[in-house]
Amino acid sequence: MSATVDLLLREDLRDFGGYRSARSEVLDGSVWLNANESAWANGSDSEGRLRRYPQPQPEALCARLAALYGVAPPQLLVGRGSDEGIDLLLRAFCMPGRGAVVIAPPVFGMYAVCARLHGTEVIEVPLRDAAAGLRADLPAMGDAALAGSASLLFLCSPGNPSGELLELGAIAQLAQRLRGRCLVIVDEAYIEYADAPSAIALLADRDNIAVLRTLSKAHALAAARVGCVLGAPSLITALRRVQAPYPLPQPVVEAALGALSPRALALTCSRMAAVRDARARLADGLRALRQVRRVHASLGNFLLVRFFDATAAFAALLAAGVVVRDMRAMPQLGDALRITVGSAEDCRRVLAALETSRAEAP
Repeated sequence: MSATVDLLLREDLRDFGGYRSARSEVLDGSVWLNANESAWANGSDSEGRLRRYPQPQPEALCARLAALYGVAPPQLLVGRGSDEGIDLLLRAFCMPGRGAVVIAPPVFGMYAVCARLHGTEVIEVPLRDAAAGLRADLPAMGDAALAGSASLLFLCSPGNPSGELLELGAIAQLAQRLRGRCLVIVDEAYIEYADAPSAIALLADRDNIAVLRTLSKAHALAAARVGCVLGAPSLITALRRVQAPYPLPQPVVEAALGALSPRALALTCSRMAAVRDARARLADGLRALRQVRRVHASLGNFLLVRFFDATAAFAALLAAGVVVRDMRAMPQLGDALRITVGSAEDCRRVLAALETSRAEAP
């Protein structure tokens, strides 16, 4: 076990083996009677594909994801989206009702939700509203982690909703500063849209970095709920011990394998280029509108947009049948909406709806 994982893992879990399901056993046989499964397929399952429990960590899918992300299979854990990865990290490294995590709001809400459901303190270091946009203050986050004895620090890159891409050098520097004290979790749900290097490149030299990836966004499998935690093998082993058995249903595994075929990956790559182009055109169109106060630069598949009257803008979009994310309840974003970059027709409808809005500059 790595020094950081050994130091930060909950003491009561260091000798904890977790639940070993029947499919965890590596055994040869032709008659499988060890999992209390039905002897017959369901009438709706003509091929009998669903009668057996799936593998806890599907070997073929793990191998394909490891190849995609450039890691060894022992460095990867698959689960029910990035959300499960966040929850597992809290379970493994924070005692219930104790501990602390550091986040930089406004940011993806599940970091705080999982922490608070676990009874863990949430230390907030708000994003700075700079000339370049909303920016994470990594040195201040490091200060907060050390002062609050936090065991987890969550970064989102590109940020949701900020759109900010964090520099790998800054992440590495932060991780080095917190080595042996805190895990740095880099959520890269939107990294494919940025066409930028991943923090996965830092794993070889920093045993206190973990990376979250998902197939929900760029790979268009949001309903399948497939995500990964990437990190040191000892970290992955620790997370497996606290994960519930059979996280991915077999149909989901098959859908994910199909989405990771060479042909599907080539199509995904071409679509990322199309999204980046559409993002630039939508941003230009929004900036030309009188009711728009500011369009934040973004390297995700969304734009954070500030309005002179966000209430009127939201109403105008909804009246045109366009549903966007209302950000007004989040800190610092009382005038903002988040707009996903959709198809060309979707973007035209957004601009057309806002052109008729009365949410203009005073």
